[in-house]
Amino acid sequence: MRDGDIMPSSIGHNSNDGALTMLSFLKRHAEPPRIGQIRLLNMFATLNQRELRVIDGLLHDRHYLQGEIVFDEGEEGQALYVVLSGRVLICRQGEPVTGWLAEIPAGALFGELALLDGAPRVAQARAAEDCVLAALSRADFTRLVEIHGAIASKIALQLARDLGQKLVAANFAKETRLL
Repeated sequence: MRDGDIMPSSIGHNSNDGALTMLSFLKRHAEPPRIGQIRLLNMFATLNQRELRVIDGLLHDRHYLQGEIVFDEGEEGQALYVVLSGRVLICRQGEPVTGWLAEIPAGALFGELALLDGAPRVAQARAAEDCVLAALSRADFTRLVEIHGAIASKIALQLARDLGQKLVAANFAKETRLL
């Protein structure tokens, strides 16, 4: 090195700084893991990346141990739940074996009617195994309607489509049982 030459480290970066800057940029812009899971759900399928980040900010993770009650039959519906890991059992109140109605796997959601009204839950939900659920409360959804109407409209439309499909499937199942 000649006298008067500026050493690269003396101006604030060296050859590794570029890589570190790129890594910190990527970390700041990496998709949170929950967004990858919720984007796969029909209810959120029409949302873009920015809209998914808004929803992700409204979700609250809740951890349940096997057998723990998520909500009871007859309880006012306060939130919908996305199963991030584990499984949830939907059953008649206090009858996890004989009153089995459905099992909700990781990557699915349940309790979506709670976004629309506070009607009493028609069944009990309990952790079939240790699980992590992301909850979207009716209060947060109501605020979403007021602040981000376009996002809420997309979700409501998908919710209506999904509920319509479930209604048609339930009616078809009922008719085939009668035959």
